[in-house]
Amino acid sequence: QVRLVESGGGLVQAGDSLRLSCAASGRTFGNYAMGWFRQAPGKEREFVAAVSRSGGSTYYADSVKGRFTISRDNAKNTVPLQMNSLKPEDTAVYYCAADLLSTAQTMALKGEYDYWGQGTQVTVSS
Repeated sequence: QVRLVESGGGLVQAGDSLRLSCAASGRTFGNYAMGWFRQAPGKEREFVAAVSRSGGSTYYADSVKGRFTISRDNAKNTVPLQMNSLKPEDTAVYYCAADLLSTAQTMALKGEYDYWGQGTQVTVSS
């Protein structure tokens, strides 16, 4: 069992930066690949970024590549998401998720993830 709690959301202007964090409970954190997803009003939840169990591999949606950076600290059980050059289209609720059986081919698939946090709101004004 893994419990995930997101933090760091807020209201910013276009071009600003935000750093989200996901805090995970449980001693098996290192067994899970971790992902960030987002959901805007009226839209489906979409993949943003993911990081492998060791932190050695990262994956990004094309829409955030070069602007967002995902990492993990297995000693602290945290998964930060650094978001730079934010755009109004980045406005959404951001969710952290944990995936026990992930592969490189499944990292972006929300249906593969086993545990989800409650989400944190990010609003980017123009």
